[in-house]
Amino acid sequence: MELKRLLSYTRQAVDNYEMIAPDDHIAVGISGGKDSLTLLYALASLKRFYPKHFTLTAITVDLGYGNFDLSPIMLLCNELEIPYHIVTTEIAQILFKEDDSSTQKALLSSTSGGHAGKTPCSLCARLRKGALNEKAMRLGCNKIAYAHHMDDIIETAFLSMIFEGRFYSFPPKTHLDRTNLTVIRPLMYVSEAEIKGFQNKMKLPVVKNPCPVDGSTQREYVKNLIRQINLEHPGAKKRLFHAITEGNIPGWPPRTA
Repeated sequence: MELKRLLSYTRQAVDNYEMIAPDDHIAVGISGGKDSLTLLYALASLKRFYPKHFTLTAITVDLGYGNFDLSPIMLLCNELEIPYHIVTTEIAQILFKEDDSSTQKALLSSTSGGHAGKTPCSLCARLRKGALNEKAMRLGCNKIAYAHHMDDIIETAFLSMIFEGRFYSFPPKTHLDRTNLTVIRPLMYVSEAEIKGFQNKMKLPVVKNPCPVDGSTQREYVKNLIRQINLEHPGAKKRLFHAITEGNIPGWPPRTA
């Protein structure tokens, strides 16, 4: 995918849901994966010509697994002239007690079934978001940009229906009352396949996720399920996304553009 197309999708999402206001200070959550690096590149490029002035700060929450070399991301942030901060945590020690193989086995097996809210991924996400929010507030940010894309939105809806019995997916923009931060998702119109194409074209410095359950989660199961549906019924993924955006999901803001 060309940068021009990525910017078109990003600006469409930003305009449709009024994600950016004048003088926003946006924290970009950087996991090290292709999605967050694409988001960083998109917002850094949009910043150069968008009529509403905003500033960016990149933040990575280091979960404490070790072997997590973030120097390539530091170089990218320097190239894009974006301040970069790393938050050191002990989240890994909370999830996987050292030398406790029984705990690790239990957590690994819990990703293959059961209620979505009881997986280690759910706990990890809450702890990670808490650390990110705290750092963003300390740096004076008023918004946080997450790199959730079109596939993430569809997968979340499937997870909610299968494991929670409700029709839900995270909205394009959410105000967090407790922190007074607003979460935005500027990549919502971009597919994962397009992000992979952009990553390959731009040779983004992806840092491998050190989590031991990466690729073994309920989300991975749903991802494969949706892929099979789209193979058997071409275009189904886009129709599913349309059903979600037009589904009057509680908490979703109306389109303004």
